[in-house]
Amino acid sequence: MSQLGGSDTLKQWQETASYWTKHHETIRAMFAPLTAALIEHARIRQGDSVLDVAGGAGEPSLTIARVVGPLGSVMCTDAVPEMVAAAEREALRLGVENVQFRQCTADSLPFADDSFDVAVSRLGVMFFPNPVAGLREMLRTIKPGGRIALAVWGKSELSPYSYVVTDVISRHVQSPKAEPDAPDAFRFAEPGKLAAILKEAGAINVGESVVKFDIAAPLSPAEFWVFRSEISESLRVKLKSLSLEVRDQIGCEVQDAVTEFFYDGQMSFPAQMIIVNGQKRDPRVPSNKES
Repeated sequence: MSQLGGSDTLKQWQETASYWTKHHETIRAMFAPLTAALIEHARIRQGDSVLDVAGGAGEPSLTIARVVGPLGSVMCTDAVPEMVAAAEREALRLGVENVQFRQCTADSLPFADDSFDVAVSRLGVMFFPNPVAGLREMLRTIKPGGRIALAVWGKSELSPYSYVVTDVISRHVQSPKAEPDAPDAFRFAEPGKLAAILKEAGAINVGESVVKFDIAAPLSPAEFWVFRSEISESLRVKLKSLSLEVRDQIGCEVQDAVTEFFYDGQMSFPAQMIIVNGQKRDPRVPSNKES
């Protein structure tokens, strides 16, 4: 999930990696439905070789590894060494043997042309420094006719997991408006935007789907606030600038605001994501369609 350029951004994600490791089970549960949808849209099956770019602390790579089975393989990559190390530890703990790990950025993948059947990225492409270059690299490394699938956040106003916290924070901290094409979680929330970039990168048969599911995990509102305030680098920075009293007040306000999404120790936020998929042109097939 982390894929960066620039020393400042890389340092931020290095600091975030420890929190992603701490909360990896919660994160896995939260996005399990999205992982399942990504696997479906990428048409991943037993025996496939799969490249996961910006795989973070190990997902969706470890879930994909179970789908492709012992005859298949997964290459999990991330720009942040601490994320890669966390993913390796989790694979060892789970006894998953058909996954390999490499530290690298999306726009400089250390793999030969035509190496994989499928390339995926779950909630990572929004942070690519140069999305077109990163997607061209992903396409380069998959075989002719191979498949690519990318999952990104839909519009923030449709995601209470995000906007409830943002609305509370905005009452206490002024935040500059993000540039439309700056690396940001909602960079490709506008329908058609990422699909156009994937076409520009050279993919054919490009499609786009909206995936609706519940971001769910066994958390209380208080545990949710601890989780959110730790895994978000931008949120941690904002909170550090405030007094302890104000931070405590924000925590109470967030917990009050999210109560409707919690019941009996379970968090459940309705979510809407976008999955964009396509194929690498196969020069041997003259009837390749473009869409």
